[in-house]
Amino acid sequence: MRAPLAIAGLAAALAGWAAAADFRVFEGHGGPIMATAVSADGRTALTASFDNSVGVWDLGSGAVTWLDGHTAAVKTAVFLGGGRAASAGDDFAVTLWDLGSGAALARLTGHQGQVKALAVSPDGALLASASWDGTVGLWDAATGASRGFLDGHRGAVNDVAFTGDGTGLFSASADGTIRLWDLTEGADPYGDIVVRHGFGTTELLVDAAAGWLAYGAVDGGTRVLALDGLTEIADLTLDRRPILALAAAPDGSQIAVGDGEGFIMVVETGTWQIVQDFRAAVDGPVWALAYTADGSGLLAGGIEDVAYLWPVGAETGPLFSGAPRAFQRDPATMTNGERQFQRKCAVCHSLTPSSERRAGPTLQGLFGRPAGTVADYSYSDALLGSGIVWGDETIDLLFDLGPEHYIPGTKMPMQRIAAPEDRRDLIEFLRGNT
Repeated sequence: MRAPLAIAGLAAALAGWAAAADFRVFEGHGGPIMATAVSADGRTALTASFDNSVGVWDLGSGAVTWLDGHTAAVKTAVFLGGGRAASAGDDFAVTLWDLGSGAALARLTGHQGQVKALAVSPDGALLASASWDGTVGLWDAATGASRGFLDGHRGAVNDVAFTGDGTGLFSASADGTIRLWDLTEGADPYGDIVVRHGFGTTELLVDAAAGWLAYGAVDGGTRVLALDGLTEIADLTLDRRPILALAAAPDGSQIAVGDGEGFIMVVETGTWQIVQDFRAAVDGPVWALAYTADGSGLLAGGIEDVAYLWPVGAETGPLFSGAPRAFQRDPATMTNGERQFQRKCAVCHSLTPSSERRAGPTLQGLFGRPAGTVADYSYSDALLGSGIVWGDETIDLLFDLGPEHYIPGTKMPMQRIAAPEDRRDLIEFLRGNT
C-alpha cells in the first residue's frame, strides 16, 4: 500500500498554492473518508472510512496501519489517550482500540442504529456516542462499561460535545433541537432543549474557555451561541447545505466548516469574520475536517478514497482532485445494467483482481464462485456458512429479497432492486465485466 506523499505533479493542477511542499495526500483507503482526527501531540492522525476501517497515520514518517474489525462503514474516530482510540459507525457498535498493536480491546454494543459521532469528556474518563437510534450512549472510556443511554430526542442524534467541566453534554439531532444533559447523579434524565433550529442539527463545537457553542444544520445554517445564556453571537450561514463538518483549532482561534456542496470556510473566532472560503471538492461533499496540533493545517476528507492535509491560509485551489467517482457519472452515459451497478455495488466492490480495501470483496470471477472465498477479504460468519454459489439465480434473489433477508447476518447494507428488468440488466453487466 502506498504511503502518504507530497505530490509534485498535483502542484500544477493546484495552481497558486503558497506552500505546495506542505500539501499532502494520504491514500490507501478503499472508500470515502467520513471522519478525521489528529492526536494532541500532533504525531498521529485517524481516518474513518466507508471501507469499514480506520487508518492510523504517522504524520512524521507517513506510515499507516489499519484498524480492521468493523462490519460496516466507519463514521467517526477519536483518540482516547494512553495509546488508545475509539471508532464507530454503521454496524451500531463502538470499538476501543490499542494503537500500538492495532488490536480491538472491546466492542461496545447497545445502540440500535448507526453511531454517527463520538466525544471524550475533558478528563478522558467518559465516552459519549451519538446514534441514529435517537439516543446518546455513555461509556467508561477505560473499560468500555456502559453508563447508560440518554433518550429524549425525537430523531437521529448526529453529534455530541461535553461541557468544559464534563458534568454536562450537548447533543444535536435531526429533530431540529440541541439538548443539554446534566450528567450529575440524580439529574433530569431527559435533558433540556436549548436550541430549536427547525431543521435538523448536524454538528457541534464547544469552547468552554472562550464561552461559545457553534452548531451546523441541514439547511446550511452555521450559528454561534454564547454559553452564558445561549444567545446568538454570530451567524455564519452562507446558504450551502447541509453542514457536514465542524472543526476547531487547538488554540481556539479558528473554526472550519465543511458542507455538502464541497466548500470549506475558515472563521477567526476573535471577530467571527470569515477569512477564507473556497471550493475544496470539485464534486461531492466535505465530510471530514480536523486541525493539526499546531493549527497550521486541516486534514480533510470527502467522496474520494484519500484524505488531504491542507496548510491553512495557503492560496487556495481545490484540495480534492476533481476526478469523478464512477458512481458520480451522468446516468445518461451508461447502460441500465451499469447504472444499477454504480448505484448498488460500486462504492463497496471493485472489478479488479484485488478487493482494494473496499467494504466488500472484489467481484472479479464472481460467476460460479462459492460465497465467502475471496482470499483478501474478511467475511461475516453468515456468508461463510451460506453455501451460496454466485450465478444468475442467486444474484437475482440477493437483490429481489434484499441481503438482510437472503443472507441474515450479512455485512451487506440493506438494499433491493425491485424491478425484474433492472436485476436482469445488472446481472448481464456483471457477467460481462467480472
